[in-house]
Amino acid sequence: MTPRESELWDTEAASFDDEPDHGLHDPLVHEAWRSLLLSVVPPIPSRIADLGCGTGTLSLLLVQEGHAVDGVDFSPEMVRRAVAKVGSFPDTSFVVGDAAEPRLPAASYEVVLCRHVLWALPDPAAALARWVDLLTPTGRLVLIEGSWSTGAGLTAAETLALLEQAGRPGTVTSLSDPAYWGRRIEDERYVVVA
Repeated sequence: MTPRESELWDTEAASFDDEPDHGLHDPLVHEAWRSLLLSVVPPIPSRIADLGCGTGTLSLLLVQEGHAVDGVDFSPEMVRRAVAKVGSFPDTSFVVGDAAEPRLPAASYEVVLCRHVLWALPDPAAALARWVDLLTPTGRLVLIEGSWSTGAGLTAAETLALLEQAGRPGTVTSLSDPAYWGRRIEDERYVVVA
């Protein structure tokens, strides 16, 4: 990521949690994401890398359940907000870094979680290969992605093809329920576990 992109996301950080699916302030949206995450991660305690963690909202859901989380985001302001939101929990850390090339220890994570970031990376296949290297032998990738009405994003088929290239076949679950987003959606949104 370029410094200009980092500055853009630093600016976005102040209002980032205003979106229902980012801040999870609505109890129904909060519970939808909590239930989803608990259904796709192993039992506690698991060590989870949250890549492109933003303000740490998903990290917070996981640490509240007893998981250990290391978050990475290239926006210093997003990381600052994640630390303020989640930093008091044990076994939790947040660092400024590139989600495509996280400086985290290899073979150390039961889960690599990434939400709405893979599609934006310049080389998603190379990023996936690096993420696979972070996993323990029984670890899993949890990728929350979409193909949005704006034309941006990745279809589920495209994400599955990238995972096949990385040697990690995946299973797709649709996230079309308005409970995840605080409103009805018309585009394709999903989670892949590989």
